[in-house]
Parts: sequence; structure tokens; C-alpha cells
Amino acid sequence: MPPVRHAVIDVGTNSVKLLVAEVEGWIVRPVWEEGNQTRLGEGFYATHRLQPPAIARTARAVAKFVEKARFHHAAGLRVIATSAARDAVNQAELLAAVEQQADVKLEVITGEQEAELTFLGVTTDPVLVNQRLLIVDVGGGSTEFILGEGDHRTFQRSFSIGAVRLLESFKPGDPPNSADLQECRNWVRHFIDVEVCSVLAPALASSQSGTRLVGTGGTAAILARMEGAFDDYDRARIESTPLSREALSRWMDRLWSLPLAERRQIPGLPPERADVILTGAAISEAVTRQFGFAGLNVSTRGLRFAAVMQAASSAPSATAPNAGGERLDPETSRRELRGSALELDTEFSRPAGTSEERRTLP
Repeated sequence: MPPVRHAVIDVGTNSVKLLVAEVEGWIVRPVWEEGNQTRLGEGFYATHRLQPPAIARTARAVAKFVEKARFHHAAGLRVIATSAARDAVNQAELLAAVEQQADVKLEVITGEQEAELTFLGVTTDPVLVNQRLLIVDVGGGSTEFILGEGDHRTFQRSFSIGAVRLLESFKPGDPPNSADLQECRNWVRHFIDVEVCSVLAPALASSQSGTRLVGTGGTAAILARMEGAFDDYDRARIESTPLSREALSRWMDRLWSLPLAERRQIPGLPPERADVILTGAAISEAVTRQFGFAGLNVSTRGLRFAAVMQAASSAPSATAPNAGGERLDPETSRRELRGSALELDTEFSRPAGTSEERRTLP
């Protein structure tokens, strides 16, 4: 019997992302991955209210991806939301919009759950599973730090620092000037020192020499693509492109010296990410410097890999209200996407059977 397919839709502060995968134990085989930058966190941090246009964009993207999950024969679906959704005073408006537009329930996870899923997802990579890892996931509204080895985690926490959150706060000029760069660098380093190092350093100090720093999420993957100067999303190439501390500093200096139009021309940098990469790179650089790492390795696995494993393991009860899952009707698996309201430009898409997916199978 072939493996059953399951799907996860991840509603983040910056993007909505879909993963359809076949799961066998700890082996996750992506069938289809797609992302749409909806900027749910746009204009959010001044009032902690999600803006109506951002809610509408996000709900439409979720609806589109529900249809894509059906089209790719996913037997079950989990729809989860992270930082902006959990911090929003009008969270209920987002949940209602998603349910009305997509006919699914949105599960808002805590920062601790997000950190746990990130660790479990990264360690689906057999290369990393038995190593002591400090995993850093720079998101749009938060950054997760997880320290552990195997299935034992000694530290996991989500911090209120993310690429979109910082961009909304600093609003650098176009092009940014040296004062913009220094202000951002100083602020991020201070935050890492005061908020992160103070609680993480004791756990890390016991065996830092044997700890490997791993970056996951969109920021890390894009920085690796920029470093390797390749535009196509290639999981194997991304994960084999290390980012040294010097490379991160070099990219910081270059990115913060260019206007937005020129950043959009950089190979490997998706044009729609050319603004938030400024602050995402600042966080990545600060982590390597403040903790004394020579650089970081990149993982393309993370929250969605773990969430789809959980969906598969709980498949018999996936429709229970507390499971955060939806049973998909196979009769609608090939229904056409609904009208122009769902015709959205996607940030990336990767079909089954592409060379990069075959290369990542354990």
C-alpha cells in the first residue's frame, strides 16, 4: 500500500506556505510545496491588530492551498498559524475569515509549540539527527531558538524578534544609509545579549564546542541561495551551502548599501523578499557573532515537516476538534481552483519528482 499523503498549511507573519507530503515514520517525502507572501503582519506592530487587507489576502491564500491539497490527493490537512496570529488582539477576525473563505479551522500554536515543531522538523534530516544542535528559525514576527540532541531538548523558546517586526520598527531609507545599518545592528545585538543570551548561554556553555548552529526558515534559505547565486529552489544545494560569519557580515554590508530596486536583482533573492531580507540578515548575523559561532548551516526542513508527521500519526482522529486537522473529501480532489479570487502570484512552487526532491529522500 502506498504511503498516505497529508498536508500542512503554515500561516506565518510574512507568508502562507503549503506542504503536501508522503510520510513513513520519520521519513517525509514532499510531493508539492508552495508559498504565497501575504504579509499578514503588515501594519500590525503599531496596534497589534491585523489589518483587513492582510486578513483578506491570507484567507484567500489559505483557500487556494486547501484546493491544492485536495488536488494533490491529501487525505488530511492541518492549518496552523504562528506569531502574528497568536499576538493579534483581533485574532478571531482572522479565524473567521479563514473558516468562511476556506471552510477549514485555523489552529493558532504557541511559541513553545512552534519551537518544538521546528526542532522535530529539522531533525528529520538523518545527517543532523544525532548531533548537538542550536537551531534558529528567523520568522516574520518571532525567532525560535532550540538547543538539543537526538530527541532531547535542553532549551526551546520563541522570542519577539522577526524580520517583518523589525522592518516595521526601523523603516530604513531607500537606499538605507550607514546610520540605518548601525542602528539596526546595535539594536539586534542588544536584544540578543539581553533577551536571548541571558537565558540560553547557561544551557549552551556546557558543550558549545560540540554544538552545530543551524538556521532554518525563509531567511536562512534565501541567504544560502544568495551565497550560492542560484535562483531555483534546490533543497540539496541550499543545505550544502554553509554561511560563514564573514559571509553574513559581507551580505549585511552589501544589502544595506543598495536601494530596493537593486536588491531585487540579486541572484537567489526573490524580489518580493528584497525588503525583509535586510532585517532577517541582521538577526542571522547577530546570532553568529553574539554566540561566537564561525557560521551556520542551513536546513530547509522545519515546522511543516514536523506538523505533517503529526498529522499522519494522528490520522484516524484528525477530524477531532482538538487535533487541528481537517479530513479532505477525495471527491473534490480535482475540483478547479475557484475563480479569479484565488488567482494569486506564488512566492515559489515545487512539484513532485523534481530533481531536488529526489535527492533529499533519506
